[in-house]
Amino acid sequence: MQRWRFIGLIAAFGLCLNTHPRAASAEPAYMSVVREYVEKLVRPMVYKPIVRSAIKAQNAKFGDVSSSDIQVLDNTYRTEIKTGQWQMVSRLLNSPVSRYLKSKQNDSQGTIVEIFVTDRNGLNVGQSVATYDYWQGDESKFLKTFGRDSDDIFIDRAERDDATQLLETQASFVIRDEGGNAIGTATVTIAIDAL
Repeated sequence: MQRWRFIGLIAAFGLCLNTHPRAASAEPAYMSVVREYVEKLVRPMVYKPIVRSAIKAQNAKFGDVSSSDIQVLDNTYRTEIKTGQWQMVSRLLNSPVSRYLKSKQNDSQGTIVEIFVTDRNGLNVGQSVATYDYWQGDESKFLKTFGRDSDDIFIDRAERDDATQLLETQASFVIRDEGGNAIGTATVTIAIDAL
């Protein structure tokens, strides 16, 4: 009898008690909107020759890079970010592919907060803004896309940015060459409020 009173109180306060097992696993509403934005606008923008060529060139350059070399590259990049003495970071930001991605971010009218692409090792190839690290290969955005050779878009949990107060999420997907082989990934941070 008390259980029904509790349910009645919940209903009276306008709260929803969902007992259907599938309802608990339903994805948040923003995910379908983000997925559609990525499919219609972001995926076509990174499937351009300028992006694929840059990824292929870096894959050739770092074809047999060791995990210790990846750590050195990532540590160098992170140190530059912390100290503000950008050499590696500046070279990356001034590359043609990064300038292209920056122009696409600017064209989005605030919807795209950042966009970057990686090679098959998870190392940044081009980025619209300076990222916190250079190697993405140990993160879900890479492991749940390239690591699974999946064409699904991985959409991370939305969070409010402390500085901008915008509700943001990251969406990532595999980039393939003309033959359908996975060559890298793209990650876009989207301001959900701007969609």
